[in-house]
Amino acid sequence: MPEREDLRAALRLQLVTDRMLCGERGILAVVEAAVRGGVSCVQLREKTLDTRAFVDCARALKALLAPLGIPLIVNDRVDVALACGADGVHVGQRDMAPEDVRRLLPHALIGLSVESIEQLAAAERAPVDYYGVSPVFATATKQDAAPALGLAGLRALRARTRRPLVAIGGIDAGNAAAVIEAGADGLAVVSALCAATDPEAAARELRVQIRAGSQPAVSPWIEP
Repeated sequence: MPEREDLRAALRLQLVTDRMLCGERGILAVVEAAVRGGVSCVQLREKTLDTRAFVDCARALKALLAPLGIPLIVNDRVDVALACGADGVHVGQRDMAPEDVRRLLPHALIGLSVESIEQLAAAERAPVDYYGVSPVFATATKQDAAPALGLAGLRALRARTRRPLVAIGGIDAGNAAAVIEAGADGLAVVSALCAATDPEAAARELRVQIRAGSQPAVSPWIEP
């Protein structure tokens, strides 16, 4: 797990896996290519895989990422995170409570999904390290997603917390800079990388857009 002062850098570009979108290439090959392009964190999300196969996949990813210093986060499954030695766990509003995750994994990186100002207000008391803000835009990769927040909703959440915000939902190279400008510390993407013909090039372009969105505004005023 990264040191807390390096947390925002580690969360800058997070790949959230989707086995179906990776297709015949497989998750490992897609992750390896995306990491070469600049992915700084990987979240393994598996909603249908058997537990043993889930753990095997997590261990393979951990072996790939650990030498590179890239954190592996497991979505939802604390048991899988424990079994593979993952760096963290990301939970949703209906998953295990963050307090219980922290008790089981005292040194882990813990992320929590928030979909509204009300959820964020309650989460400020929880022992989490960052929020996954979702969905920023409409997305087809999560069937039970809440209504899209839009950039205005993201700005409203940004104004109410000092914790890192990782935006997810419908994000690609075309809107990544705007999402960062609106207050996200990092981006989490699924189809923009898992479904990309060239995940390395796609990740590299996302990093370009992240840097563009991070640049301070330049005043048009020119001294005479």
